[in-house]
Formats: sequence, structure tokens, C-alpha cells
Amino acid sequence: KLLINYVNYSESIGGVPVDVFQGLPSNSVPLCLTSWENQKKISQDLHESGSSLGAIAKHLKVPHSAVQTIIRKYKHHGTTQPSYRSGRRCFLYPRDERTLVRKVLVNPRTAKDLVSSSIFTGTKVSLSTVKRVLYRHNLKGRSATKKPLLQNCPKKARLRFATAHGDKDGNFWRNILCSDETKIELFGHNDHRYVWRKKGGGLQAEEYHPNREARGWQHHVVGVLQEGLVHFTK
Repeated sequence: KLLINYVNYSESIGGVPVDVFQGLPSNSVPLCLTSWENQKKISQDLHESGSSLGAIAKHLKVPHSAVQTIIRKYKHHGTTQPSYRSGRRCFLYPRDERTLVRKVLVNPRTAKDLVSSSIFTGTKVSLSTVKRVLYRHNLKGRSATKKPLLQNCPKKARLRFATAHGDKDGNFWRNILCSDETKIELFGHNDHRYVWRKKGGGLQAEEYHPNREARGWQHHVVGVLQEGLVHFTK
């Protein structure tokens, strides 16, 4: 539907050529509100023509504001076509970006597709947009550091062992043979795990991947051999 139907009234309306008003879609009127140029030259032409905005709107049977917007657009830019922008507007508002970053910091192992689906329900957000926002906040996907799964019980046992043997000399530790750790993955996968973290991180409990999974039927055992004696911390 055209905003203005062309009427062969005169060659110019208010100092603006009639062709300017012909074939303009209704949704292009708000786009006419852009920066202003050449105001002095066109304003003199409108003043010399003697036609008011009300008379133009009444003759063309369009709102007064529509005529005012079109003339103002042509007065400053010499055209009514939408001006080019430096780029498209950001899809996410700053508040949405903060929500996304906060969601990832709480659980760094969250995949970007799960982040977009859980936060922006009902809104289509591409994975590249989510990744771009996280990169801008220095959150990048990195391989999780593998460390033993230490809960409160193993931590206390290791602390007791270190406190009891902290004053031992070098000759004592030469007779110690520490056991190695072997992980056997029965369920799941033993592949790389990725987390979102900043540079220099990876040592927080939620940022590393335990190299020994916590199972209900498993026990974390570290054995130490000393001169024929076996010490276990379970």
C-alpha cells in the first residue's frame, strides 16, 4: 500500500519535487528521521514557495506529520531513501549479555547451544552470537585441566599425611614408592572436556575435569609403600 497516491497537481510541493512523494511505502517514513544536512538552502526554497504543511497534507489526504517528515528528510539529505548505517544493530542488549556471561560463570561446562536455549526462550539466537559475546568478555573454550577428584574426606586425609610427615628428611622419602593412578572409564566417554574460562584460570573446582570419576561403588585410594609397609588414604 502506497503512503501517497500521486496527483498531477504541480511540479513541486513546498519547494520539493512531486516525485519525492510518489511510491513511498508507509514503513519508510520513520526511517526518514536521520542526521540533517543542507538545511539552509532547502529551507529558503520552502519559505519562498509559500505552501504550508497543512495545505499539502490536506490536498494529498495524508497526515500532517507524514508530510513534515518527508519534507524534512528531503530538506536535509536531498532524498527520501533510508540512510545507510555503519552496521546492523546489536541483537542482544547489554542486560542480555550480562545474563549470558553470569550463566556461564556459574557453570563453565555449559555448552553454548544450551546457554542460548535456556536464556533466550522464544527468541532465535545463533550460536555464533553467543560465542561472540563470550569472546568479548574473555571467556573462551579451553580443555579442562585434569586433576584428582578431591572431596572433603580425601582432602582431610592428605592434610593429615602431610602434617605427620612434613618434618621428614630426604633419606626418608628416598625409601618411599608412591603408586600411580589409572582411570578406567566404564560409563560415558573419556574424551576432552571443554570449559569456558578466562586466561590464567582453570584451577577452580568447577573449571577442571577430575581424572577419577565419582561413582557410588568406587573408592579413591592412594597407596604409599614404605619399607614393606603399606599406608592407604581412602
